[in-house]
Parts: sequence; C-alpha cells; structure tokens
Amino acid sequence: MYNTIIIVFSILFVTAILVVAAHFLPSRNLDLEKASPYECGFDPLNSARVPFSFRFFLVAILFLLFDLEIALLFPFPQALFCLNPSFVLCIATLFLVILLIGLIFEWTQGGLDWAE
Repeated sequence: MYNTIIIVFSILFVTAILVVAAHFLPSRNLDLEKASPYECGFDPLNSARVPFSFRFFLVAILFLLFDLEIALLFPFPQALFCLNPSFVLCIATLFLVILLIGLIFEWTQGGLDWAE
C-alpha cells in the first residue's frame, strides 16, 4: 500500500514538473529553411525511397546466415581441451559439412549470382 502511494505521487510529481517546464520554456519557431531537409547542399528533387536490388538483399541475408554459423565454430577450440578431442572434431566436421552442403545448394540454385 505504501509503495503504491509513493509510485502514484512520484508519477504526479514528474508530470507536474513537465507541465510547468512546458509552460515556461520558449516555444520553438520553425521556419521553412530550418524545417527543410538538407543533404550535401542539394535540395531533394526525387523521392528518398529508391528501389534496391532484391538479389543484393538475398545475398546479404545469406552472408549473415553463413557468418553467424561460422561464429558458432568459436567454442570448438576450447571444447578440444574440455571434451574428448575425437568427438569434438567429429562434431566440427559434421557442422562444416552441413555448411558446405548449404553453400553448394545456394550456389547451384543461383543464389550467389549478382546478375541473371
């Protein structure tokens, strides 16, 4: 009960401070020059939404996937000292074979080609 009262009064106190500050602080006057977008000294003539290559997006996603999977190999050297080395090497080899199969599949499907 006591904690609820403190929380409510804290919220009311912060709200009151913000309301008072909003009344006493000067208002911002935005003119046309300050509100216009600025990009390297040129006025924007075209839309900022320029279409990009979907193929580039797919290659970037594939890179992120393979990069993440390669990062999963980092614990293997430490595991060589903690576990049975032959078991760790077998698991690492299996993991790399799965990555290689995925890479070969993407390569044969044309997922790594920039242009068609």
